[in-house]
Amino acid sequence: MTELGAVFRPQLPPERLRALARLADETGLEELWLWEDCFREGGISTAAAALAWTERVRIGVGLLPVPLRNVAITAMEAATLHRMFPGRAVLGVGHGVQDWMGQVGARAESPLTLLREHLFALRALLGGERVSTQGRYVSLDDVALDWPPEGPVEVLTGATGPRTLSLAGEAADGTVLTASTPPDGVRRARRLIDEGRQKAGRTDRHRVVVYLLTATGPDAAARLRAELAEEGVADVPELGVAGDAGAVAKAVQRLADAGADTVVLQPTADEPDPEGFVRFAAEDVRPLVP
Repeated sequence: MTELGAVFRPQLPPERLRALARLADETGLEELWLWEDCFREGGISTAAAALAWTERVRIGVGLLPVPLRNVAITAMEAATLHRMFPGRAVLGVGHGVQDWMGQVGARAESPLTLLREHLFALRALLGGERVSTQGRYVSLDDVALDWPPEGPVEVLTGATGPRTLSLAGEAADGTVLTASTPPDGVRRARRLIDEGRQKAGRTDRHRVVVYLLTATGPDAAARLRAELAEEGVADVPELGVAGDAGAVAKAVQRLADAGADTVVLQPTADEPDPEGFVRFAAEDVRPLVP
């Protein structure tokens, strides 16, 4: 079954999160995803709050930029969420937007090397291992978590370029693809991820999560066109969807057929009714997605 989620966009003030998280929980939506965009809400703080306010919905964070965090802190915070809310936290890490990383003095000379080192160390720490490593960016001396997760947990990574997608297959448990990924892009991503998995000899499950820019309501088509144009991807075929639940469900299915396991509906930045959008995803679209 294709899992369905929705995004709480950080253009909304953090005090709006409680109502949307509870609505996602009550309406049966599988996942609510949060972003850590500079310089808006923090990913871990919002995830912890959303998890505490809800009972069953999984809370995803896509993504935590690795240049901003020592891997030990990432592991400590992730492990705490997994211990307090078993099975409900879904955390992804990634390069971060390079311009933003430059603004805060954290831009790495080799983002791929940093992400590789961070992923291997993070998965080892969350797996309960004691880690010593001396890399270009990640250095740990006899580090282990006192409170690791009690069972296996997913570590996802965001990826767009071919080398990062291959790394995702090699070193992560899942991949998060942006809303600029059409179905053909999902197929391409799957191929590159599988190449990385084959290289590493991995046969475990690898989950692919993709955002789908979605607009509904009387002005849906105009809002979708405007956002795609602003992102510079207005000419990409099969990107985003505007319309009723049937149209959205068909777009979700196209991504699932291309290899996505989870499709997360991403409202436009100017969505006039965020609560209504979550209800639309859960009550109208979800029943139409096999």
